[in-house]
Amino acid sequence: ITKQWYQRRVRGADLTESCQRACKLAIREAIERDIEQEKRREQNPDMDEEMEDPVPEISRAHFTESMRFARKSVPDSDIRRYEMFSQTLQQSRGFGNNYQMPTAGDGAAEGGATQPTIDEEDDLYA
Repeated sequence: ITKQWYQRRVRGADLTESCQRACKLAIREAIERDIEQEKRREQNPDMDEEMEDPVPEISRAHFTESMRFARKSVPDSDIRRYEMFSQTLQQSRGFGNNYQMPTAGDGAAEGGATQPTIDEEDDLYA
């Protein structure tokens, strides 16, 4: 579940329900259009209309309509927890963004780093 869905306070089960509702809306629309085609045929029997799928796919309009009925089941505490986790994750990913390799003027030889002294080695393991 993405942050956008959490901000809308919708969980996975709610999203599933919304998708099922969009399918049902598309099916209802297809049935209504099919009935309209049948009525036109009855009124004009000479009409040679091809039988096409009146609603060949679920559209954005179906999903938009279904989201109007979506339950908002994510409590404020979950949203705060998610935002804290997201912040922590972004900070951990950002670790090292400001790191720069030392330049030759910083005491490093052109071919690599300077040899550590005994004190520096001791500090490494302290």
